[in-house]
Amino acid sequence: MTGGGAEFLDDAAELLGRHRDVLPNWLALYYKEPIELVRGEGTRVWDSSGKEYLDFFGGIVTTISGHAIDRIVDALREQAGKIAHTSTLYLIRPMVELAERLTARSPIAPPDGVDVKAFFVGSGTEAVEAALLFATTWRRSNEIIALRNSYHGRSFGAVGITGNRGWSATSFSPLNVSYAVPAYCYRCPLHLTYPECGVACAEDLRNVIETTTSGEVAAMIAEPIQGVGGFVTPPPEYFPIVKGILDEYGIPFIADEVQTGFGRTGVTYWGIEGYDVQPDAMVIAKGHGNGMAIGAVLSRADMMESLKANSISTFGGNPLATTFALANLDNIEEQDLQHNARRVGKFLMDGLKELEDRYDVVGEVRGKGLMLGVEMVRDGGSREPHAEGAAQVMEVTKDRGVLVGKGGLYGNVLRLSPPLSITEEDAARAIETLDVAFREVQEKV
Repeated sequence: MTGGGAEFLDDAAELLGRHRDVLPNWLALYYKEPIELVRGEGTRVWDSSGKEYLDFFGGIVTTISGHAIDRIVDALREQAGKIAHTSTLYLIRPMVELAERLTARSPIAPPDGVDVKAFFVGSGTEAVEAALLFATTWRRSNEIIALRNSYHGRSFGAVGITGNRGWSATSFSPLNVSYAVPAYCYRCPLHLTYPECGVACAEDLRNVIETTTSGEVAAMIAEPIQGVGGFVTPPPEYFPIVKGILDEYGIPFIADEVQTGFGRTGVTYWGIEGYDVQPDAMVIAKGHGNGMAIGAVLSRADMMESLKANSISTFGGNPLATTFALANLDNIEEQDLQHNARRVGKFLMDGLKELEDRYDVVGEVRGKGLMLGVEMVRDGGSREPHAEGAAQVMEVTKDRGVLVGKGGLYGNVLRLSPPLSITEEDAARAIETLDVAFREVQEKV
């Protein structure tokens, strides 16, 4: 099926002018000439001119099953024909069923007699806010430990714990935040080399607790793989060491699974499971709804139930979102997309590693499953970040019909996070396209 025809009412240039008239300047847009995506099918999308693209960014690590999957769309259509909204003041059957599914799948292992519970919201940012509310209420402390180079959302509290200046420079958070060292091995803040370093970045957490906190910390929050930070992927020892230190001090651990959840990493259902660590709480969103606005907190019941005030969630857990999410989970599991992410992710990683060996401007390829980052540098010796090179790669790949994302503290990391349904043929096309783009960037250095 191809796009085009009378269904496209505005060209992108006209829509861009209207966008600039009524939306804030800080709302980021990709490309020198931004495009409007108007239709999707599986791993493909079409813009308003009718051009087809292979989607290798998935709406910022969100479209996990693929675009316009019949069974998911049909479930939404059927529920919309019944009732779209009620609020949590009434029983919502798909919300209860989704909570049962997610808590049963949770890696959280509370002590005997304590259950795992779920609370639904409208986004990952809201999920982070709710998790912070539960943790600070439970521990009666406003102290939070987060990681440098992290990203946790765009709200007041979530920006306040984000350790990336590109997103948090204007924050005036009421939280007392201490930032621990991330396992960013390619740009180690401690100027050490893995594995000879002994994972000193993780061991430093003890010093952070003892020198920058009162000792009464509400929680530590961390992404298993830092998403916006450039798909920074810790070595296997990092989180077990971190969790061991947190347990010594009785500090709860919140895993931010907004980008790593639901099989994205191709190793396990949740990113943190790949490190054999059991968190006290998790925040989820993005792939949870395959594009539908939904988020949730999963946590120990004693943490969640510490909130004693009577509360509601007007939109969280609404019938449309939870029905859509249930159908998405069915599709992920029945199509075995987690296994496909592992298999095709290895094929993609192997191909990208070959390009890393061939091009000096490709500093590092990293990640797990279908969550892969490519760090662009001006040369492999100095490792100077090459944001312009990353932008150039995105223009070349877009022109050749492949959409990728970018991130990183310096805006120099390409992010590849396609639907988990991609084939090896899709991956081969992406590798071939990136090969051309890297060659063009290297020729201009």
